[in-house]
This record gives sequence, structure tokens and C-alpha cells, in this order.
Amino acid sequence: MTDTAITTDTSDTKAHGVGLTAAAAAKVKNLLDQEGRDDLRLRVAVQPGGCSGLIYQLYFDERFLDGDQAVDFDGVEVIVDDMSVPYLDGATIDFKDTISEQGFTIDNPNAAGSCACGDSFH
Repeated sequence: MTDTAITTDTSDTKAHGVGLTAAAAAKVKNLLDQEGRDDLRLRVAVQPGGCSGLIYQLYFDERFLDGDQAVDFDGVEVIVDDMSVPYLDGATIDFKDTISEQGFTIDNPNAAGSCACGDSFH
């Protein structure tokens, strides 16, 4: 399996429709180990803003809110709030660490377009 393979089967992903690659799961685990906390989840959300209308939010959260949907990817719990699910269904989170790209990326088939800086979409 390559680094871009999703680390869980598609039936598990259906809870919120967001996939996490093996590379992204490994990076999240590494960051959580550095924090020394085992009570954090990776929250993925969509909020109004940016030059294209919507922005992604990706952060660690200890809360589990009413309406959250969760999927476990090899020990990394990814949560998405119910308002963000329609915008993120089918999206895949990856982590790249190359000369040309560094950081988390979101490949979202629901995004009709994005701004030049890549920070927002519509």
C-alpha cells in the first residue's frame, strides 16, 4: 500500500465521508505524541470565509459536540460536525513533506473552485 492509501475501508468512512491517508494518520499520531495527550481528536470543519466563500479548519479538539460524526483511522479519530459533512463528503486529507509541498492537504471533490492562494473554496 502506498502513502496515499486510505487507512480504513469505505464502510467506516461513511459516517462522515472524510478519508485520511496513511501519511496523514502517521503525522497526526506524531503530533499527538508530541503533545503528550490521548484525549484529542482531529476536527475537520468548514466555515464561512476566505475569498472564495468557505475555508477549511483542521485542528485538535478534546470536545465531542452534539451532531459530531466520528471515524477512527488506525487510532486517529477524525470528527466532523453535521453542518460540515455535506461540504466534506468524499474529501481526503493527506500529508505531504516534499521540497515542493509541506503540510496537510484536503482533496475535496465537492469544491467547485478555489482561490489563488488555495486557502478557501466554493
